[in-house]
Amino acid sequence: MNWIAASEKDTAAATLEKRLWDAADQFRANSGLKAQEYSGPILGLIFLRFAEVRFAAQRTKLEKARASSRRGSRVDEPAAYHADNVLYLAPEARFDFLLTLPEAADIGGKVNAAMREVEKHNPQLAGVLPKTFNLFTGTLLKELLKKISEIPATLDFDAFGRIYEYFLGEFAMSEGQGGGEFYTPASIVRLLAQVIEPFHGRILDPACGSGGMFVQSARFVAEHHKNPTAELSICGVEKTDETGRLARLNLAVHGLEGDIRHGGNVNSYYDDPHAATGAFDFVLANPPFNVNAVDKERLKDLVGVGRRYPFGLPRTDNANFLWIQLFYSALNARGRAGFVMANSASDARSTEQELRQKLIEARAVDVMVAVGSNMFYTVTLPCTLWFLDRGKAKSKRAETVLFIDARHIYRQVDRAHRDWTPAQIGFIANLVRLYRGEEPDLTVGGEETAAKLKEVFGKKTAYANVPGLCKAATIAEIEAQGWSLNPGRYVGVAPGEEVSDEDFKAQLETLNEELTTLNGQARELETTIAKNVTEILEA
Repeated sequence: MNWIAASEKDTAAATLEKRLWDAADQFRANSGLKAQEYSGPILGLIFLRFAEVRFAAQRTKLEKARASSRRGSRVDEPAAYHADNVLYLAPEARFDFLLTLPEAADIGGKVNAAMREVEKHNPQLAGVLPKTFNLFTGTLLKELLKKISEIPATLDFDAFGRIYEYFLGEFAMSEGQGGGEFYTPASIVRLLAQVIEPFHGRILDPACGSGGMFVQSARFVAEHHKNPTAELSICGVEKTDETGRLARLNLAVHGLEGDIRHGGNVNSYYDDPHAATGAFDFVLANPPFNVNAVDKERLKDLVGVGRRYPFGLPRTDNANFLWIQLFYSALNARGRAGFVMANSASDARSTEQELRQKLIEARAVDVMVAVGSNMFYTVTLPCTLWFLDRGKAKSKRAETVLFIDARHIYRQVDRAHRDWTPAQIGFIANLVRLYRGEEPDLTVGGEETAAKLKEVFGKKTAYANVPGLCKAATIAEIEAQGWSLNPGRYVGVAPGEEVSDEDFKAQLETLNEELTTLNGQARELETTIAKNVTEILEA
């Protein structure tokens, strides 16, 4: 099925986010700093502007309460702000104070001091905020403060969050591969959240990057008129210390709190700081693909039923099925997971095929979505979205897996990048809801989504297999395909459609990725054979 939405590039160019980014990027070009040196401080200033708006609103509320109460004033008590999930800002840590400083006042030193003051009064941010503003000249910092002050104080908190997310995405593009490690495009994450429906419970991301999975989960809750802070308990793990601090800052920008373990020696393959096995209602993640050199000797005691790697360890030097098992094992009896994975994991052979078979036979694989190329900022390769559901085994869907080919559903943002519109996200998510026997939820996509559902599935809007789009395949059909979870093997091509050059390119990229994996397995086997032959000859 082809659904290529019209680009909104011209409209987007006029938005506040775009104007702010263009100005900030121009400042960066004039500063001589690298993107990674510049991104943290810029995000820190946006955060401080946001924090002051919330602080000022709470201060006004407390001042009104003082006028009608016999109690003493609480306007300068940090606890009075923390009680409503608002950060307390000392006078010298407020954005407006910094904005009015003269250029000769060592603005860089003052902003560094402001960040330390914020951490002092808000322990959840300890060690998180950037303190490298001395790299900027006073003139440049003054201009940055003025530009960021253009963000209206009347914006709602969600709008501030979108600005922050926009900057994260732009920095991911400008920083190249390094930036991609901490940022998953918002439309991908939004679909993941829409499908697993994290209404209430504990949520884990063991490769949490800058925390986008948590932000979209909270947005899902808020869109359904509930308080995310009350409904979600957030836990994350991030190997890179700097990125872990970005995640904690991202949560703070959105008025959220979570237990993010990062840096030091924390590594999700070996460490389980949240005692995750069987403990979570939801898992959302975009782990690094095809990681090698994991020390499997350290994992042997973590293998077996009720442990972190319940189905065993792959012989190949590839961590994809280590991640998949970590996500599966973290779920409770009714838990759901949604994650991004390399296409090769859907078709990989040898022990990876055996592990995939066990996962399918456990009736845990619920939905597989094929995603086209150019959806990520730093890689062009297509990928697959996996959705697990531990409660599926006791449902009417126990003997089937839903496959969706969404490679031709997208909006062309620019020549090199694509995303999904809200209507497209709503359509794919509601396709899954129809398959599950649930009523459509038009919170995302609205009337445009409703119209597309009727166009594809009829006025009664009931699930049906649609060639070129979706197929609910039985376990027997999947076994006949060598336990493949590649949607293309099941969905087929719509009548009248031909395989396009882009389809051929995607297939070639997937085959090349699999060839790389097979070559690695061959080298590993060659080493083992040579070692065994040497031992026999020396015996």
